[in-house]
This record gives sequence, C-alpha cells and structure tokens, in this order.
Amino acid sequence: MPFIDNYFLFAYIWIAIGFISFPLILKYDAPYGRHTSSDWGPLVDNKLAWIIMELPALILCPLIVFLSENVLSNLTKFFILLWVLHYFNRSIVFPIRIKTKKKKMPFIIAFLAIVFNIVNGLINGLYFSNIGYNYPESWILSPQFIFGIIIFIFGFYINNISDSHLISLRKGHDNKYVLPQKGLFKFVSCPNFFGEIIEWLGFAIMTWSIAGLAFFLWTFFNLVPRALSHHKWYKEKFPDYPKSRKAVFPFIL
Repeated sequence: MPFIDNYFLFAYIWIAIGFISFPLILKYDAPYGRHTSSDWGPLVDNKLAWIIMELPALILCPLIVFLSENVLSNLTKFFILLWVLHYFNRSIVFPIRIKTKKKKMPFIIAFLAIVFNIVNGLINGLYFSNIGYNYPESWILSPQFIFGIIIFIFGFYINNISDSHLISLRKGHDNKYVLPQKGLFKFVSCPNFFGEIIEWLGFAIMTWSIAGLAFFLWTFFNLVPRALSHHKWYKEKFPDYPKSRKAVFPFIL
C-alpha cells in the first residue's frame, strides 16, 4: 500500500519538523497581536489576515474528505463536523468578533500560518478520506472516544469562553489592555490557549490517529511559546500581576 506508507512518512516528517522547530519558536516572540513588530517586514490588516490564514484549514480538510470515492462512516463525518465547527469559528466568527481597529500583523506571519493550515488540512483530510474513513459505530463505546470527546468539548468551551472574556475587555478600551480576571484567567495568563491545546488533545484521543496526534503536537508547539510570551508581557505590563498565575497550564507552567 504505497499511499499509506507515503502518508505515514509525510505525517512523521511533519511531526519531526515540529519537534525541531519548537526550540526556535520558544526563542522568539511571534510578532503579532500585542507583540506586533514592523521589523519582520510589511504589515497587513489583522482581521483580514486572520480570515485568510485560517480559511485553508476550514476548506481543505473537509473538501478532500467529501470528494473521496470512499464511503464515509457516520463517525468519520462527525469528526469532520467537529473540525468544521472549530475552524468556522476560528476563521469567520472570531475575526468578526475581535476588536482590533487599525491593528496590523506582519505578512510573513500570515503566510507561515497559511502554510501550516494547508499542511494540517492535508494531513487530516488525507487521513480521514483514505485511512480513517470507516470508523465503526461501535467506536463510540470505546474508551478512546468517550474520554476524547469529553476532553474535546471541555477544551472547546474553555477556548471560546476565554476568548469571549478577552473580547469583552476591549469594549471602550480599543487601544488599551486590561488585566483579565475571570474564569481560568485566575490561574493562567492564557486559558484560551490552554483550551485549544486540550481541545486537540481530545480530538487526537477520540480519533486515535496519527493525523490527530500531529495536529495536537503542532498546536502545543505553537501555543505554549505564545503563552509564555504573553505571560512575560503581562508581568512587565502590570506590576501587581498575580504571582501565583501560570502561563498556560494551571499550577504547572
């Protein structure tokens, strides 16, 4: 089965690139959001960039899956529905909701995000269209599915409720940062990142797939350094920042 062999080689190489890149990502603050810098080249509109860079994942994965000649099981369709739910929120709803008047991000950051989302969409789309297209109905009774779906829902909720709190803080303060205090912000600087990490951990567990694992690992590699940068920024910006608050994982990091 050359396709399957080539697919797994592709996925393992992608994971290896993530492990190799992680120390470099830790070293530099990604220059967008509160860390935006023109030192990284031309800047583009923040909202427009968010939409464009997230759309490939929203479109590519389900397109590959539903154009497949293989007959999809209902459970495989459910997994893709979860994917679409997340990325519709991330690429359409979230950019509309954020209040970032006149904010910019470097074009290179948007471009790298587009590349990431294309590869991520390919890895998951090819997996669910050619390998994991026939999950049996009995899979919903497996420990992997039950445990994974609980973690996914929990992470999705944390991610979105935390994003909503951050957005609410910007009302009347478009050019000013306000210290978040509600929910898991009492314990970590970036519960939105924490939520997204465990959301895709749940997806990896419930699908028990190399595609889900690759997505989870890359989410971890991208968001943990971002959270550490935010945490450092908060402590520098607010002299009275709670010392007990961690960066991304409550009581741990």
